[in-house]
Amino acid sequence: MSDLTYPPPRLIFWETTAGCNLACIHCRRITVANQLLPQDLTTAEALAMIDQIAAFGQPIFVLSGGEPLFRPDIFDIARHAADAGLIVALATNGTLVTADIARRIKESGIRRVSISFDGADAPTHDIFRGPGAFKKALTGIFHLREVDIPYQINTTVAKHNVHQMPETLALAKRIGAVALHLFLLVPVGCGVEIAEDKQISPTEYEAVLNWMYDAEMEGGIELKATCAPHYFRIVRQRQAEERREGIFRERPSSLHRQQHGGNTHTGGHPGGNGHGRHPMNAMTKGCLAGTGITFISHRGEVFPCGYLPVEAGHIRRQPFAEIWQDSPLFAELREPDLLGGKCGLCEFKKICSGCRARAFGTDGDYLGEEPFCTYVPRLVEFSN
Repeated sequence: MSDLTYPPPRLIFWETTAGCNLACIHCRRITVANQLLPQDLTTAEALAMIDQIAAFGQPIFVLSGGEPLFRPDIFDIARHAADAGLIVALATNGTLVTADIARRIKESGIRRVSISFDGADAPTHDIFRGPGAFKKALTGIFHLREVDIPYQINTTVAKHNVHQMPETLALAKRIGAVALHLFLLVPVGCGVEIAEDKQISPTEYEAVLNWMYDAEMEGGIELKATCAPHYFRIVRQRQAEERREGIFRERPSSLHRQQHGGNTHTGGHPGGNGHGRHPMNAMTKGCLAGTGITFISHRGEVFPCGYLPVEAGHIRRQPFAEIWQDSPLFAELREPDLLGGKCGLCEFKKICSGCRARAFGTDGDYLGEEPFCTYVPRLVEFSN
């Protein structure tokens, strides 16, 4: 391992299994199984991985999938991670959350649950996730509320629901969610097949993020953009514009967290929990793939994020800390001066970086230009 240490990741997503009870048309996976797979990490392997991670740092550890509730050992694994000092979160579609499951989630030490809602009503949501999914997810939220587990809504923004952002925000507030996280569709996995049909345009992308800025300024709930690194550029542009117009608004705490959520080294890793910030909320820059986050597949492959399918290492062959510190792939992603196209020329590249997964999904170059950005960097303007 290198003598030079890079700060540990703030977020680690573990794909607990590829098994899932749904077959969502926008899933980042190309194939989804309706059962557990023999390639899934065993219980013993999962516990050993957690011990390695805990010895290296204390990130937020997200149990993802597939559907993590498919694993019969998921609560034992969650309890082990919580006891090891990790902040454990669960990402589920919500349809399997019964009263008993909610109680077990609480007892296992899971601190927050994210539930996917891809529409503000049943007809819109069920287009992506199947008949009855909306009603079942709402029932799951009811059971979580009964045992006092905080939950957030994750919404993938696409053609079918882009017009519903205000209604989706209203839904999140109405059902008592602590946060609404917007995910901009990345053309990988099943998303490749539907990207042309469902992907919003760069102009619509920009409009959604400007709407989010205005909604966040109103406060009332934590809002966060995922796979939407341009939001950090938009925040700075909007604030500069407001200052020029003599508008000085008090910024809600969630927006302040997204701008100042911890240490500001190139990787954007927030160092701990300082100043009373909730660790689930902190952000420091746009694309955190391989710099502040990483993704571990159900087979043990380590990727920069769940949408960038370029392997950095494998925990069945290497210690996690060694992969995080020494991967050449991660080293490239941590150097913004390697970015190409207009991303490389952009004055916002250190706070945005463009979506590396979207660049890869579009032309196969993870250091290439972000294809869904309408901004023209000043250096490009000056050269024309």
